[in-house]
Amino acid sequence: MAEARRRLIRPTPASEPRSPERQARLQRLRQRLEKERATVTRWMARLRRAFHVVEKQLQRIARIERQLSKQEGP
Repeated sequence: MAEARRRLIRPTPASEPRSPERQARLQRLRQRLEKERATVTRWMARLRRAFHVVEKQLQRIARIERQLSKQEGP
């Protein structure tokens, strides 16, 4: 039976003193990330609705084509 792989245990990096400008930059990045995530969530909802509309249209087209082929057939 194969032996389990060993887990590497690395020491945690020493925390550097946090500078105020670094904190501000990180805060701005977090705010941008939240804004972008909210935007993507809104677009995904729109995309989902649009996808379902297209799906229904394709089903209608397929149904009409089947009806046509039945009536044009033998």
